Parts: sequence; C-alpha cells; structure tokens
Amino acid sequence: MATSYLLVDGENIDATLGNSILGRRPQPEERPRWDRLLAFTEDVWKQPAKGLFFLNASSGLPMSFVQALRALGYTAVPLSGTAEEKVVDIAIQRTLDALADRDDDVMLVSHDGDFLESVEPLLGGDRRVGLIAFEEFRNSGFTGLLSRGMEFFDLERDTRAFNAPLPRLRIIPIEEFDPLQFL
Repeated sequence: MATSYLLVDGENIDATLGNSILGRRPQPEERPRWDRLLAFTEDVWKQPAKGLFFLNASSGLPMSFVQALRALGYTAVPLSGTAEEKVVDIAIQRTLDALADRDDDVMLVSHDGDFLESVEPLLGGDRRVGLIAFEEFRNSGFTGLLSRGMEFFDLERDTRAFNAPLPRLRIIPIEEFDPLQFL
C-alpha cells in the first residue's frame, strides 16, 4: 500500500502564526493540533500517512515536545548546524529530493518558497502532492504548480487543526458567506 509522507516545517508555521496572524508568540493552546494534520492527510488521500516533523535543535532538543510528537505518531527529525544554515529547510529539501525516486504521495506543511524547486519534480505523474498552509501566506510560486496537479489545503479551514477560530482576514467564497458572522 502507498504511503503519504507529511513533511512539517514547524518553524515556518509557528513564525507565520505568531508574526502574521496573532502578532505575538502563540500560546500552546493556539498552536495546531498536529495529530489532526496526520488524520487529515490519511483521510483526504485514503491511505496511511507518515509524519516527519523537522526541528532545529541547534540550541538543544525540546524533549517534552519531541515526546509529544512521538505520542501523536510523528517521527521527530532534530537537526543542528551553524547559525547561517537553515537546517530545517535543507533537510526538507533533501527529503523531497529523495522522495522523487519513490512513488509515495507527499504533503508539505509550510509557506516557504524555498521548497518550490524540490516540489516541481514530484508533479506530473500518478503521485499526489499537496501543500497545507494558511492560504493568504502561501508563497505565490506554488500557485503556478496548481495546473500541474498540486493540491492546496488551508491549515485552519480544511484540516480543522485549531481548537478556536484564528483572527484571520480571509477572502470568503460567496457560497460560504454567512452574514450572521458579521451581525
């Protein structure tokens, strides 16, 4: 049976949530429920998902978080490097490149355009490739990949990964507009 690899750029999601949506460091209860992303990936593509959560551990390993990730079914990928190296990005790019030689499906959780070059070779065949991100902060380079079969999922709306609505300003498709939300 095929596998869906869920590659999580936790730093990118945390930074976008904190800097662009909340305007402050997210509290633990405001962060995504990572188990829901695994469940979403399995449900949307109807096959087992293997979650890889990439962590910059250059200044130490957050053991309680790693243990929590393991309990949720993720494989933690702790990385270290120099201050100039974007170790999480490098590791995700290398993982995407390695997946090009396999038939597995790939779901990336990030907004980062640094992955475009590694995602492009995954498109065009039978493999499914998806991106989970906050729609309004997704790198615009990914939009060009939609016509090549890439699927987009909104981190809040599609995956239902948050316990409470986030204070986002998003464009509302008219079929979803509910005036009672504004009255």
